[in-house]
Amino acid sequence: MTTPCPCCGCTATATIHGVVAALCKGDIDAALDAGLLDASPCPTCSTECAATWQAARDARLVALAARDRFRAREARLARRRQERDARRTTARPSPAEEADGAANPAAAPALPPAAAAALARAKARAAERTPR
Repeated sequence: MTTPCPCCGCTATATIHGVVAALCKGDIDAALDAGLLDASPCPTCSTECAATWQAARDARLVALAARDRFRAREARLARRRQERDARRTTARPSPAEEADGAANPAAAPALPPAAAAALARAKARAAERTPR
């Protein structure tokens, strides 16, 4: 779209004027449709006019980069969540194995060292409190 620049009045034929017109109206979607991200500056427009276009373009590029980083992070977290869930389901014994573990303590999985120490302390305190 070739229109005169609404910001500085430049009458040169440049597609950036349509972008600047949309920015003056505050319509970012129309500016994007007119080529905000791809347009090149008009050589005859004023410095303020070019700065307005450049600032809007830079802000949109920053927002798009942030959106891409967010989507990549969400995908990474979802992948990690799936991997963690897969490890949990493969490490979890079946109900038959759990029943066997209750009957046979040697078959039961060992507790992590910190949990075993906490359990031993709790058993010792309970033994002190319980009259025999």
